[in-house]
Amino acid sequence: MTRPRVLQTIALLPALQARLAESFDVQVLAAQPDRAAFLAEHGAQFEALVTSAASGVDAALIAALPKLRVISSFGVGLDKLDLAAAAARGIAVGYTPDVLNDCVADQAMALLLAVARRTAEADRFVRGGRWQPGTKGTLQVFPLARRVSGARLGIVGLGRIGRTIARRAAGFDMAVRYHNRRPAEGADAAGWGYEPSLVELARWCDFLVIAAAGGAESRGLIGAEVLDALGPRGFLINIARGTVIDEAALVQALRERRIAGAGLDVFENEPNVPAELLTMDHVVLAPHIASATEETRQAMAERVFDNLQGFLRDGRLISPAPLPTP
Repeated sequence: MTRPRVLQTIALLPALQARLAESFDVQVLAAQPDRAAFLAEHGAQFEALVTSAASGVDAALIAALPKLRVISSFGVGLDKLDLAAAAARGIAVGYTPDVLNDCVADQAMALLLAVARRTAEADRFVRGGRWQPGTKGTLQVFPLARRVSGARLGIVGLGRIGRTIARRAAGFDMAVRYHNRRPAEGADAAGWGYEPSLVELARWCDFLVIAAAGGAESRGLIGAEVLDALGPRGFLINIARGTVIDEAALVQALRERRIAGAGLDVFENEPNVPAELLTMDHVVLAPHIASATEETRQAMAERVFDNLQGFLRDGRLISPAPLPTP
């Protein structure tokens, strides 16, 4: 029996690649010396595409695959996938929600604690030999940090990940409010207050965590007005997409100490990080690793395969992405 032909945009986890190769006839687009020539000659042979949230798939690639029936993406982000182009062709799109919620929420809390309690700064203080008696025999004093327990947490985007973050906050006795386009089902019963105004949410909270989806609609959502409302005692945490924040406005607010600090796992133009952020002690930086644990990446890999196999076998995705109406 002829195996389905699958085009893989980039290299993925070795275990996932091996499993795909066992079940399908797989070609890796990134390995082709001339991508355009390869697609012109072989594009009509592929009925499935495997990609990642970081790599995405644009309308041009979709157009180069006239028999494409399904896209299976490694990741939860959809902003780099041209869902409109897929929907116009009736192409199904699968992704990997839910399996990464816990680890992304853990990273949000890790960044929140690190920037509030000055963990990374304290590590540099000790490693730099500054926790030693000075010339007068007294120890240098490390600056005081901010308490997290009992603080007020604002969440922008109370979806799967946002809800998981809110549940983590309960362990720190934090009051939680959130901002969505509309109130989230079940949030009132959980004690999470709805704030229709993003600016007012920022004004209320001590920590503002961004868990909103990326894409054109949320680009620059967190700008100067929101940052000013957060104020010089407020911290910003972003584990969503770098494009949700006006990065230039954030750098300026941090430089001028108009907010207390930030914990950032994502950036506007990854892997490029504004040079000024690298010099700031009141900022904790991470290289987009919120879902980067062995357990979660394995679960994501399994979902990519299951989405693909499920669709090609019986036309059903385990985790279908929401597509716009063509």
